[in-house]
Amino acid sequence: MLKQVAEGVLIHQSELLENNTVVVRGRDGVLLVDAGITGAEMTCLANDLRKLGRPVAAGFSTHPDWDHVLWHAELGDAPRYGTARCADFMQDVLSHADWKAGVTEGLPSEIAEDAPLDRYGLITGLPAGTAQLPWDGPKVRIIEHPAHAPGHAALLIEERRVLIAGDMLSDVFVPMLDDTVDPIEDHLVGLGLLEDVADDVDVLIPGHGSVARGDEVRARFKLDRAYIEDLRDARDSRDPRVVSPKPGWEWASSIHEGQLARNLARRSKRERDA
Repeated sequence: MLKQVAEGVLIHQSELLENNTVVVRGRDGVLLVDAGITGAEMTCLANDLRKLGRPVAAGFSTHPDWDHVLWHAELGDAPRYGTARCADFMQDVLSHADWKAGVTEGLPSEIAEDAPLDRYGLITGLPAGTAQLPWDGPKVRIIEHPAHAPGHAALLIEERRVLIAGDMLSDVFVPMLDDTVDPIEDHLVGLGLLEDVADDVDVLIPGHGSVARGDEVRARFKLDRAYIEDLRDARDSRDPRVVSPKPGWEWASSIHEGQLARNLARRSKRERDA
C-alpha cells in the first residue's frame, strides 16, 4: 500500500526487509526509485499506480545490490536509470552465463521463489557527473558518493525537501561498508556529501526502515557517524541498532560483527606492514 510522506512523494515498504520503494509524482507519470523485492509486492505497487492513473515514467536504482535492481513487467518499460558505475557493475554481473544462479543463491529463502529476475539489473547508466535526473517531474538532484556500494547515489527532491538515501541512514541497519581499500574513509566521505544537504531536507527516506522527519534527520547522521568512528577506532559500539535492535531484527547485529572483524584484520595488516 502506498503511503504519502511528503507532497507528491509516496513510499511502498516491503514486508521482509522493510525496503522503501519511493514514488515521485511527475506531470504525466511517476519516478519509481528502487522498485521492490518480490513479484507480489511489485504487482501490488503497479495496481496502486494504475488506480492513481499514473504510469511509471522513469525508474532509478540507487545502487547495484540485488534488492535495488529488481523490476516487474507490470511496472512497464520505462527507462531505468542509475549512475554509470552502478550500470557498469550490473553489466559485469549479467555478462556471466551463470549470473542467475549466483543471484538466486544470495536471495533470502523467504522470497527466493518470488523475486522476479527476468529484468534484473537492466540499468541505463547516466553519464558520469550527471547532476540531475532526466525526467518530466520535480527537479531531482543526483548525489553520487563512495559509500556502501559502487556507484551509490542518493536523490534530493529539492522543491519537496526530500532526500532518498538508498542504503544510508537507516534505523534498522548499521552503516554497511563497501568492499574497498579504505571502506571506513569512503563511508565517511559519502556521509559528508549527504550531510552537506541536510539543511535542505525535512524528510529522509532510507532504503530500509522508517522515514525520518525534522530533527530526526540530523540525528540519523549523528548516529551513523558515531558508529563509523567507533568502528574505525576499535571502540565498543553502543549503537542501539547493535545493542538493542528492533524486535525481529536481532540478526542484523551480525553485520556489525562481520565489519568489526574485518576492520580489526585490516588494522593488524597495516601494523604488520608498517
